[in-house]
Amino acid sequence: MSNLLFATPKEVTGWLSKLASGKRVLAPRQEGPSVVFRAYTAKELAAADVNALLKRSYSSPKQAILPQCETLVAFKSVKDPEDMSKLTTTVENPCVAEPTVLFGGRPCDARGFVVLDRPYLEGKFKDPYYAARREATAIVTQACPTAMNGCFCNWVGSNPADKEGSDVIFTAVEGGFVFEAVTEKGEALLAGAGFADAADKAEAVEAAHAAAAEALPAASTLDHVQEKVAARFTDTAFWDKETVKCLSCGCCTYICPTCQCFTITDEGSQLDGRRIRSWDSCMTPLFTMETSGHNPRPTKANRMRNRVSHKFSFYPERYDGFFSCVGCGRCVVSCPVSLDIRHMVKAAVEGCDLVIEDAAPVVEAPAPVAAPAQTPAPQKPAKGKSKKK
Repeated sequence: MSNLLFATPKEVTGWLSKLASGKRVLAPRQEGPSVVFRAYTAKELAAADVNALLKRSYSSPKQAILPQCETLVAFKSVKDPEDMSKLTTTVENPCVAEPTVLFGGRPCDARGFVVLDRPYLEGKFKDPYYAARREATAIVTQACPTAMNGCFCNWVGSNPADKEGSDVIFTAVEGGFVFEAVTEKGEALLAGAGFADAADKAEAVEAAHAAAAEALPAASTLDHVQEKVAARFTDTAFWDKETVKCLSCGCCTYICPTCQCFTITDEGSQLDGRRIRSWDSCMTPLFTMETSGHNPRPTKANRMRNRVSHKFSFYPERYDGFFSCVGCGRCVVSCPVSLDIRHMVKAAVEGCDLVIEDAAPVVEAPAPVAAPAQTPAPQKPAKGKSKKK
């Protein structure tokens, strides 16, 4: 028996419905004009159209493991009625790591969690809240059926069928989907699914992956990007030019799979309150404002320089050349004034303007009724590393 399993659309929703009886299942859901990751009940999944669960979300699934707002600690103090100078204080850690299946994200979404793992799980200090939810979450990823407008995962060493960060990856083929377990957690998830062996569909899977890779615009080499972006740090004129249209709205950071800025605030009173962690954005002027009134990043050019440098210089310097951008393109598509991070990075590297070619037409979630056209096997993507001096 091969490590590939085949399932029809109905079998997939039945499997998800079964999982939802004991786990939280998150999948894309249409809410007005947006597609976001939301929890589904077992009943909803049993009746769901699988294509509705495979729409590409406008925001990343990051909050499945790093919530937009969470209580870190709650405290309550009660005065001793016999001696009012004494207090009895109780402290609670309300973190709940609910068993979760994150279904229908793309390889760039899964890779985003790998980027977050390094600062949150490695080194001397490990974030127990993030770690608990990461351990409790299984990531089931859809290999991209085609490139979307704005996609540039091939710039940062990835591809539309990248398995990094996924526990299970599945590919649309004629009549259904082929699933492959990537980790032991993924094997356990598929163990009771009852899907059929799919050894005979390996070629169709490879053809689908090749077709998606061919749909991407040509990749940039980004030679020595880490050093060249760092060299631009004092080039004020460059950053002023690149950010002249920026509104400092922070949209690019909130929808990003890898942005990790947060703020800590206390709510309540001295006797009864909680400490919460909330997402924040390095693109807003108040993020670095100090109590004295001094702001080390007073302009939007300063803030954009920090954002781009973190993804392509600071993070690679700290983590062996890996970028903290996964090339999902959400910031490119959603920016209200059409700022393009690809333009800034390319211009920083080559010192010239860049014309971005459009990707192939967007296909939200093709119904699995026809086998993908046979295309040459994709070349092995370059690792997401920059050369060091």
